[in-house]
Amino acid sequence: MKAIILAAGQGTRLRPYTNDKPKCMVHLAGKSLLHRQMEIMSQCGISDSIIVGGYCIERIDPLDAKVVENYDYDSTNMLSTLFCARDHMIPGEDLLISYGDIVYEPQVLQSIIDCSAAICVAADTQWEKLWKLRMDDPLSDAETFVFDKNQYIVELGKHPKSYRQVQAQYMGLMRIRSDKVADVIAAYDALDVDALYDGSDFSNMYMTSFLQCLIDKGWLVKACLVEGGWLEVDTAEDLNTYERMAVEGSLDHYYKCSSPS
Repeated sequence: MKAIILAAGQGTRLRPYTNDKPKCMVHLAGKSLLHRQMEIMSQCGISDSIIVGGYCIERIDPLDAKVVENYDYDSTNMLSTLFCARDHMIPGEDLLISYGDIVYEPQVLQSIIDCSAAICVAADTQWEKLWKLRMDDPLSDAETFVFDKNQYIVELGKHPKSYRQVQAQYMGLMRIRSDKVADVIAAYDALDVDALYDGSDFSNMYMTSFLQCLIDKGWLVKACLVEGGWLEVDTAEDLNTYERMAVEGSLDHYYKCSSPS
């Protein structure tokens, strides 16, 4: 299995922590988000990683991973960043895709590795607990995530009108089975570059919009459900809250943040 970590964005909402470094190199409890991810990947048997950088790419410490560049990081979004690494998306090889601003425990990653679906997307059923820690109105920041009785996703990435439309929270962690990698690349190449996708142009298309396009075309995309065990580090307020809780010892209720090795 190969991992592609998407770490090109400017992280403006994490300033001043990102004034001179990308989001993935911001530290949480003494260790960068990127190195926390790579450590968990290694524990789960994934040693082949590609990091797609952009903003402050020279400040990325990739350890033993390869770095490729999104030269248009300031005018594109996650999907474009992913396909900057298309030469490393090998048909016949399982592909893990992870956003660079999240951290997760081993069992979260292992659950998606163990999922046998063609495409599986990690989703947290206990998301509201984490969102309430981060903001006063969780629904205002949440995205729709609706799945059927077989856990196949029906809708994701839209603005919800009620909590019933958020059965879980998209995390930014997914796996494409080896036999579907070529089909995913072909589906991307077949997109209308002049169309709008959830209000964004092709270059700024969200990953969730791409997944919804696949679902609308009849693809089966599985929700791999977890109960906590991860964090999204999106704002300076997020990081300050997590750091305080790590010192107090209460962050373990959300994400077990071990001391840096």
